[in-house]
Amino acid sequence: MKLIHVLGMTAAFLVTTAVTQSQVAAKKTLTLDGAKQVIGAAVAEAKRLKAPGGAIAVVDDGGNLIAVERIDNTFAAGSLISIGKARTAAIFKKPTSFFEKIIREGRTPMVALNDFTPLQGGVPIEIDGQVVGAIGVSGAASAQQDEDLAIAGANSMKSAMGMHEVTYLKGGEVAEAFKKGSPLLENDQYKIHASHRDEAGMAEVHTKDTDIIYVLDGTATFVTGGTVAEGREIAPDEIRGSSIEKGETRQLAKGDVVVVPNGTPHWFKQVSAPFNYYVVKVTE
Repeated sequence: MKLIHVLGMTAAFLVTTAVTQSQVAAKKTLTLDGAKQVIGAAVAEAKRLKAPGGAIAVVDDGGNLIAVERIDNTFAAGSLISIGKARTAAIFKKPTSFFEKIIREGRTPMVALNDFTPLQGGVPIEIDGQVVGAIGVSGAASAQQDEDLAIAGANSMKSAMGMHEVTYLKGGEVAEAFKKGSPLLENDQYKIHASHRDEAGMAEVHTKDTDIIYVLDGTATFVTGGTVAEGREIAPDEIRGSSIEKGETRQLAKGDVVVVPNGTPHWFKQVSAPFNYYVVKVTE
């Protein structure tokens, strides 16, 4: 009888343990250090884009504020708006641009939701498919730039953990990017730009980025090496000047590839418009 009693107790314990384990799920949590990293990446992107300002907020998956930072000259309400954007993206697990779009298309009753900021610039932060928080940005040059800074911040968390999702861009998106010359994809390891020129540019030096250039359309006179005239640092690791002295000149045409190592001056001296080219920037 004692043996049966002990076995019964053991069975009951195993059943209880199994039920308890099935009712508790492992959960990832965004830390303060993680939030600071996300904000730092967004600030770095703001500097790269020369954004006039920006308030950046990071919240956990429940919409609770972890950290907020306001770039100098950002309007006072920017912090509150960025927190609202981040909170909305976190608790609904969707970018706030999604809600702005559907409200603009007619679903106006959504604006009655409590504590809801359906303005572009809020992006969820995901790890292993799980939303661990969100970032919100307000006060950059435009609503689109708010979102660009937020995406850069959110992506930095994936980069830090060695996670990179497969990226697919439709032909229409790529064509639109070439019309104005804009980034297609950026992370901590590389950047892919859809570049467009209608005229000559300034001489450039990227102290950390190696440029891999592939010409799609048009021709250009391209100068590399030598010395940058009137060079000055316009952003961290970025130097610009009026021209290049004593450089090597090449004529670029469709299908050509040029690799410009970091620290090497380069200059599109002349171009035939439109001149379109991919640039892959690899950071050392």
